[in-house]
Parts: sequence; structure tokens; C-alpha cells
Amino acid sequence: MAVQRPVAVNLTAPARPPALADIAAAACLPGEEVLHGLGVTRKGLSAREAAERLARWGPNAVSSHQARLLPVLWHQLRSPLLCLLLVAAAASYLVGERSDAVIIGVIVALSVGLGFVNEYRAEKAAEALHGQVRHQAVVVRGGRPAEVEVTALVPGDIVELRLGDIVPADVRLLEVTGLECAESVLTGESMPVAKDTEAASAGAALAELSGCALMGTVVHAGSARGVVVATGAVTEFGKIAAGLGTHQLETGFQVGLRRFSMLLVYVAGALTTSIFVINVVLHKPLMDALLFSLAIAVGITPQLLPAVVSTSLAAGSRRMSRLGVLVKRLVCIEDLGDVDVLFTDKTGTLTQGRIEFTRSLPADGEDALAVLRWGLLCTETGGDDGPAAGGNPLDAALWKAPAAQRQRQALAGYTQVAVVPFDHKRRMVSTVVRDSAGVTVLITKGAPESVLERCANVPEATRKALDAEFAAGNRVIAVATRETPGLDHPAAADEHHLRLAGLLVFLDPPKPDAAKAMSRLAGLGIAVKIVTGDNPVVAAKVCHDLGLTTATALTGADLAALDDTRLATAIAHTTVFARVSPEDKARVVRIQRTTGRDVAFLGDGVNDALALHAADVGISVDSATDVAKDAADVILLRKDLNVLADGVVEGRRIFANTIKYVLMGTSSNFGNMFSAAGASLFLGFLPMLPSQILLNNLLYDTSQLAIPTDHVDEAQLRRPSHWDIGFIRRFMVCFGPISSVFDFATFGVMLWVFHSGPAQFRTGWFVESLATQTLVIFAIRTRRFPFWRSHPSLPLTLAALGVTVIGAVLPATPLAHTLGFRPLPPTFFAALAAMVVCYLALIEYGKRLFYRTLPTTPPTAPRPSADRRYLQRRTARFSTAGGPGHQSRLAGGS
Repeated sequence: MAVQRPVAVNLTAPARPPALADIAAAACLPGEEVLHGLGVTRKGLSAREAAERLARWGPNAVSSHQARLLPVLWHQLRSPLLCLLLVAAAASYLVGERSDAVIIGVIVALSVGLGFVNEYRAEKAAEALHGQVRHQAVVVRGGRPAEVEVTALVPGDIVELRLGDIVPADVRLLEVTGLECAESVLTGESMPVAKDTEAASAGAALAELSGCALMGTVVHAGSARGVVVATGAVTEFGKIAAGLGTHQLETGFQVGLRRFSMLLVYVAGALTTSIFVINVVLHKPLMDALLFSLAIAVGITPQLLPAVVSTSLAAGSRRMSRLGVLVKRLVCIEDLGDVDVLFTDKTGTLTQGRIEFTRSLPADGEDALAVLRWGLLCTETGGDDGPAAGGNPLDAALWKAPAAQRQRQALAGYTQVAVVPFDHKRRMVSTVVRDSAGVTVLITKGAPESVLERCANVPEATRKALDAEFAAGNRVIAVATRETPGLDHPAAADEHHLRLAGLLVFLDPPKPDAAKAMSRLAGLGIAVKIVTGDNPVVAAKVCHDLGLTTATALTGADLAALDDTRLATAIAHTTVFARVSPEDKARVVRIQRTTGRDVAFLGDGVNDALALHAADVGISVDSATDVAKDAADVILLRKDLNVLADGVVEGRRIFANTIKYVLMGTSSNFGNMFSAAGASLFLGFLPMLPSQILLNNLLYDTSQLAIPTDHVDEAQLRRPSHWDIGFIRRFMVCFGPISSVFDFATFGVMLWVFHSGPAQFRTGWFVESLATQTLVIFAIRTRRFPFWRSHPSLPLTLAALGVTVIGAVLPATPLAHTLGFRPLPPTFFAALAAMVVCYLALIEYGKRLFYRTLPTTPPTAPRPSADRRYLQRRTARFSTAGGPGHQSRLAGGS
């Protein structure tokens, strides 16, 4: 089943500037010539020029997410059993059984129509959902940096690249500061590649274009500015996008559906073959035997399962969107409900995320205002007005502080000469500034542990002050300086023999409702563990304030000393992982998954991307870095664990309702078809006509379309649920025969009490079969006592009762003769009521015995391939959702 169409990859190239065929041609030219060829200056395009180019060359997209009528219709028609039934109906029409053929055709058309309408509505919901996911790029328009949608980039745009960015198009670099790009997605090169602004030689390979940054690659270090040469399908990434294939990676939920479908194929094949052989051996008409056997096969298959699942997921996505949770693929909703271990960062999740600068702590012989001034001057991206769009949040907090505003005049006397950008290994940034007297100073700012080990002398009083701030749960940044005459091109190697200026203290208090959210997740059976780059003392303090147990905290150094086996044991007893690298985070997640637990990772930084990819469910937030949002399966519109808890509950609710349909459909259908096979042994006629079997199945399935609206017991929401084919098989084998017992009782009543002929016999079994298999939903939908301790939703109640009434009334309508029905005596309905009550009572008793003996060991969920998922997420970033206008432009329309 497919509840969301695969992305449609468009490889037709739109129009492009004639001076530049592709990035390889631009790479061979100096930067100024590329700018001239694209008709742009270093100040970038104006808003009007950008709009004109977007209309001419189309959006910067290589794929589109759209609900398309024909693929959805084909999905409904591609069932082999359905095709065989249509062929058999056509053959029946040709040999004279025209009325039966027409009835079968109409019923099949109605079934296909129901599935089509519901699945297409789900497709439209998926399209709208995709359209809410946004990815931004920083461009220079009209001389000023601004954030725009990635899909709105056009050739000629001047873009800024920073640490963690995914390169949004094929870019010819104009300015570079220590830029390194991870290009494995295109070239297979595992190590980051250093970049410069030099022109490449003609015919250079893709991996040798050092003066270019290519769409889909990741900025591993440094920063740069460049001009967009190619966008969308004409980029190098766009050209190979088709190689990713159009089939989305299966989630654990989809794997379960596929295995369930195979179970039905085996059961249907066995029953169909045996019934056909029995009827032929008993010398019944060949065409009738064939149609009956095929109808049995169709009857045992939950034909509207795709529609039920699609409806559940579409309704769930709308509810989750209102709750502040967006999922990139609808089926990920189910996987979110499976989570039982959550790794999360601290800042903004457990804390308020509103980082505020509080004070400067000068080292011996320094001045507090000087520490603040050096901190303001050591800003990686920005100018006299502070950090530019998309800058570091600590820098932004520092510049917003009232004390910083009073330093503006003092800062005017300094000029920034060069920058050594921040990276997650050094955990520092350095700048070289020159004052009005011509004195050049190297300023280094970053994690205290990293900065202090590069300082020549660190006062003991400063170390004690640092420990006190950590113990209080504050975030601290160290600032150090060194005069460096003539140093215009600094590197990381120059960060040594520094003089400590002092400490900058920031406050990020815990959220008022964080403790309640943690308690709620614990009530859902989810263990929460903190993974952070912060100091372990700070992380432990925050966790302690929120009531988390923090018996031990492991650091990156501790992790390095443990092999995988010992780490797996340690994770079970550890709540806080602090001062960890991106690789450490991914390793912790990977090891946790090997224990059979379903793992979610919540993160919003570039250093979280590896762990997001490694988790069963990657979760990010709308304000996260692009690389984090790209790596995630689920995006929270608010960085709040309560929002995540809402998403988990919704995922479990949808899964529970889907399983209700599966359990009810397989057990009752299996029982009915088993009854039909048994009846064929002693009856001289078919126990039910093929058209009647299909009509029964259609009415029954129609009533089950209300299952997505049903309530779910709290007990089912308090623990993760997984697909368990063994459980479904046991349920089918246990409850199917119970249904058959009452079918055979109906056979006896019709033959020996009412002495019915073939038509009335079929009518009686039709009414009884429809009533029992429809009303049994009230018992199967809950493990508790129905109605008294667990109430079904009103739509489900009305649908089940309504279909039962329709089945009972149908033999008395003008359609009865056409459908092969005969009126039933009033006393039959009294017998029917007694059988339904006894049937539901026996089901209720069997349900209690069944769940009492149920194994308690949960099944191991299937693990999707992280590498393939990584590529699909990357492609999805450069995609659009919309109507035909989007599609035509993607295909090259002007």
C-alpha cells in the first residue's frame, strides 16, 4: 500500500543564461567573468530581477510532491485478484450470465471508487503537509543579506554559505574563509574538500572543482560567498536525482503492512485453490466455481485497507499539524508512536531557549567592559550592527544586551581583518581585528575548556568562578586575546599562547512546564536522555532541577574509552551525555538501536545531523538549521516536549485504529471464507453467489471507514505498539473459527428450521454474516468491556449499525431479485438477534482468554537503511508542493 506518492523527479532542463552551460563551464572562468555573464554584481539581484528570473527559469527544485489522479487510480486497480475477478466477470458476460457480470462489475467499481476517493484525499493532505516544510538560504539582494526559500533561488543570486548549511544550488565561489564541503553525496569522497576561489582547468572532474560549491553538499567548516550558476534540475545534483529512484524507503509501518499482505496472499491462495478444486470435483459449473473462488479470494482480502490507513494518516496529519507537529511522510506518524527512547538536546527543549547575556567576569588585571568588547568583536558573521541573519544565537544574545549597546562607539575604532570560523572540533571562533592605531589583535572566543587550554596563564580564581557558574546551570563562553603584528591570514594553528580576558555568562533557565512534559513522556513509556555539547555539570544541574535521575553523566572522553558492548550497558544507566561530538551522538543512538528499542533523536543544530540520520525517527524544529531539518522525519513548530508527546499519542492512536481494522477484517473474513469452503462440501449449490460475497465485503468495508474516528483506550496509548504478524495470525486463527461456528448454526437454521431453497439460504447467510462481522468491531476495538468501560466513537457506532440495518432490509427492496435475494421470515430475525448476542458474548470470553495468554515480549521493529533515507531526505529538501503551475515550471516551462 502507498499512502503517499513517491516524489516525481523532473529532469527536463529549464532555460538558462547562454553564457554559462553548467557549473563546469563557470568553474573555468574567473569569478568576475561569471558575474558579468550572469548580469549581476556583488550586491546581488534586486527583488524585481529575482522575481523575473524565477518566472523565466522556474523554482530551484528537482522534485515535486503532488496528488495525481492517475497514479492513485492505478494503485486501486493493480490488485491481481481484482483483475482476475474482472476477467472472470467478462467471461461470464460472454457466456450468458450477464446479470451476474454486471452486478460484479458495479460492486467492484464502487469498491475501487471508495478507495480512490479516500486515498486521493490523503494525497492532497500529504501535498499540503509538504508545502508547510520550509528551507531557507541566505542571499544578498539589493546589497543586504536576507533569508529566502531555497526553491526561490535563481541564477545570479549571491548566496552566503555557513557552517552546517546545505549548499542550495551550484555556486561559483567569490569569497572563501576556510571553507570545506562534504561532497560524498555527489563524489563519494568521504573526507571534506577544501575550497578556494581559483578557476579550474578545462575538463576538470567534478571532485576537482575547488572553486565551486555544489548543490546538496554540506558546509563542513568555514564560510563563503558565491554566485548561483545553476538551479534545480540542471545542477549536478539534479542530474543524478533520478538515480535515487522514485520509490520512498519503507518505514517500519510499511514493512509491517507488506508482511501482512503476504500473509493474506498465502491464506487466500490456499482457500481459493481448495474451494475451486472442491467445487469442480463435485461437478458444479466451472464458471460458477471460478467466480466463487475468486470472490472468496477478494472477500478475505481487506480491500479498503489502503483507504482506511490513508484516511487515518490524513486525519492524523491534520490533527498533528494543529498540535504543531509536521511530518515529512505521512507513514512516519505511525513510526513516531513506536518510540520508547528519546535522546534530546538541552537548549530550547528543556530550557527556555531565550539565551540572555547576564555579565562579564574579567580575569586578573582585565576590565569587565574590555571582556565584553572583545566578545563583540569576535563575531563570525556580521558587522557594526551585530550578527547577520542566521548568525550564532549566543552572538545575537550578546549584541542584544543593553551593555553591548553602550559599546557601539568603542567598537567603531576597530576593523575586522580576518576570521577563523567556528567548528565543532575546536569549539571556538577567532577573529583578527585592527584598532585605529594599527595594532593587530587575535581574539578567540568559545567553550571554556578549549580556550583555557590555549592560554598561557589561567588564574585559579577564574577556574573557581567557572566551576561556580557551571554548578549554577549557566552557560559560559571564554574570551582570550593575543597581539599578532602582521597576521592577516590566521588559521587554527595561531590559536596559542593566548591571554585570558575573562568569561561571558549567559542564562538559559529551565522551561516552567518542562518537568511536566518529562513526566508525561515517562507516562507514555518513553525514556528521555539528554545529549548535549554543554558542560556535564550544567547539563546535570538542569536535569536535577527537572526531576531527572542523573546518577552518572558520560562525556565524550568517557565514550571514547568504551567499546560498543560496554557502551550499550552504560547507556541503560545513563541519563546525561555531555561534551559529546556529532560522531559521539550518532554512536550513542546507533548503539541504543541495537538493543531493540525504537529511538527518536531531537536536535536542531548541524552537529545533530548524524544522530538524526541514525535514529528511527529524526525530530527537529522549525527554527533549526537547514541541515538538521533536512535530516529529520518530523518537524515541531514549537520546541516543546509537550508538542512531541502530542505527536507520539497521535501516532499510537492511528496505529491502534489501523490494527482494529486488520484484526477484525482478517478474523471475520477468514471465518466467513472458511465457512464457505465447508459449506461447499455438503451443499448442492453455491452457499453465496460471487456478487453477493462482493456486496457483503463492500458494505462491511464501507462501515469500517469510520474506524479512524474511533476512540483509543488510554492503556493502548501508554506504551509503544509494533506490527506483529505472529499476533495477527494467532488472532485470525483463534477468532475466525468462532465466526464459523455461528455461520454453520445459520446453515442449520436455514436448512432444517426454515427448509430454505438456494436463494433464501444465501439471503439468510448474507444477513447473518454481515451483521456478525460488522458488529464484532465493538468487541475487538478494545481489550476492555465494550460500551461500559470503553466507548466507541459516534461515527463508528452509526456506521456499524447502519450497515447492519441495510443488510437486513436489502432482501425486502426492489433490488432483491436482481441481487439474488429472497424475503426472510420474521422469525429469522429473532434467531439472528439471539445468534448475534451469543456470538458477541463468546467473542468477549475468547478475547479475555486470548489476551491473558498473550506473550509479553514485544517484537523487534524493522530497521530502515540510514544511507538510503539520507539521500531521500536530501532530495526532498529541493522540492515543491503545488498545482499544475509548479509542475510545468519544474518541467521547464517559462
